Amino acid sequence: MTKTNPGNFFEDFAVGQVIRHATPRTVTVGDTALYSALYGSRFAVQSSDAFAQSIDYPRAPVDDLLVFHVVFGKTVPDISLNAVANLGYAGGRFLAPVYPGDTLSAVSEVIGLKENSNRKTGVVYVRSTGYKSDGTEVLDYVRWVMVNKRNEASPAPDPVVPVLPDAIDPDALGDACPLIDNGSWDADLSGSRHRFADYAIGECIDHVDGMTVEEAEHQLATRLYQNTAKVHFNQFTEGQGRFGRRLIYGGHVISLARALSFNGLGNAFHVAAINGGRHVAPLFAGDTVFAWSQVLEAAEIEGRYDVGALRLRTIATKNRPCSDFPLIDGEGRYLPEVILDFDYWALVVK
Repeated sequence: MTKTNPGNFFEDFAVGQVIRHATPRTVTVGDTALYSALYGSRFAVQSSDAFAQSIDYPRAPVDDLLVFHVVFGKTVPDISLNAVANLGYAGGRFLAPVYPGDTLSAVSEVIGLKENSNRKTGVVYVRSTGYKSDGTEVLDYVRWVMVNKRNEASPAPDPVVPVLPDAIDPDALGDACPLIDNGSWDADLSGSRHRFADYAIGECIDHVDGMTVEEAEHQLATRLYQNTAKVHFNQFTEGQGRFGRRLIYGGHVISLARALSFNGLGNAFHVAAINGGRHVAPLFAGDTVFAWSQVLEAAEIEGRYDVGALRLRTIATKNRPCSDFPLIDGEGRYLPEVILDFDYWALVVK
């Protein structure tokens, strides 16, 4: 019997299967510093203990997407080690703040399976939940991933495709951050004077800046999050694949787009929920990422006088600035430069 783990193939999954993932991971201030180094995120609440404490946090919380990456990375050896591509996300909720020193672990449940028509691959739907060591749930989300079959002649399971919500109800967002003292919010230090009421539904914001991705950065990121998917870190295997090189981890693109969004959304300080997301096209080292956002909804949160919620659609592109808000062509197809279409709720100080 082999002692090594070849990863699960499509045939190894069953609807209702629950997988407890290795390895628990303690998040440290070193992780937060590396996250800043990789993406240049500048949101004041996550950057400064002093700023966070001035609005009644105990200290600066860990960036929400760093929490997402750590929890996601736990799931990779069991869910997507043999993936062709991660396809999308939905129904994600950030349920409690995480601070340096907290230890995170993850559990996933298979909620859907569908073999592809080529019989070489299938799509696996999982709901993954991240926990602190005391059992506090900090994050749950659904993702679907295309996974290779071990043997294309093996029989297909009956297809099960879960029904997923179009968006998280804004009243479910209140636990994403503690009640804050919005009267002590310092706009000079946060980098923006625009608060919740200053954003209009339908408004489009060009985040202006671009960020070029280097080979070392995305390699460091996949290792930092213990993401072992071959498509991201193994050039020996991927050199023989359809692209001839490693794909940049989709979460890396999400974090880049979120960091770029600071220019225009500097007071949208928490990602509270992921309504949906699609990795539209691959990104490779050497490409430059740009982003723009559209305000889809603005919502009050029951019981919260301090923050409101903006539903944002952030589009990331490669090698194309977003001054003209590119998205689709005349036939409704994504333009070739679009790499990410991400729908999420962000909390904005009132």
